[in-house]
Amino acid sequence: MKKNVFVFGLLSGFIISAFMVYSSTMCYKTAEFKSNEVVGYAGMLIAFSFIFVGIKNYRDKYNNGVISFGKAFKVGFYITLIASTLYVLIWLIEYYVFFPDWMDKYCTHMIDEAKAGGVSQLELDKTNAQMNWYKEMYKTPLFVVLLTYVEVLPIGLVISLISALFLKRKTKRGNLVTSAAT
Repeated sequence: MKKNVFVFGLLSGFIISAFMVYSSTMCYKTAEFKSNEVVGYAGMLIAFSFIFVGIKNYRDKYNNGVISFGKAFKVGFYITLIASTLYVLIWLIEYYVFFPDWMDKYCTHMIDEAKAGGVSQLELDKTNAQMNWYKEMYKTPLFVVLLTYVEVLPIGLVISLISALFLKRKTKRGNLVTSAAT
């Protein structure tokens, strides 16, 4: 299981990180956050499709065509964890080395967008307070790590759950014998 998880976790992690680097670089250069958020989340879905492929590969090649829901979810979880950790590590490098004022630019953009949207003063104050909270959290590396995991890990867990539901198989196709490996 380890080899399968590492291969698909790293593959997924490199893809999701490449999309993130592209997206964040474009945001930083052009201050166009909305369309690049779409690129970033599309990249997550593409990268996390390897969770499905990794679980199926493990089931078919290493587990004789059978896998329980729990085992399938465990494989997906580990792939998600590796991919998400790689994503977080690359974001830390990108943020601290290349974009140390990222949060200032992002918060300014969000406040300007709220103003342009014609929101009430109360809504504008809420947005301002939320952005100040994010700025405060980003002063601590631990919170940068946690907030970055929160951005990516839940999506991978949902895809792991869905993949485990679709790929679970208690018996080998064509056989009525239940595998003891599940």
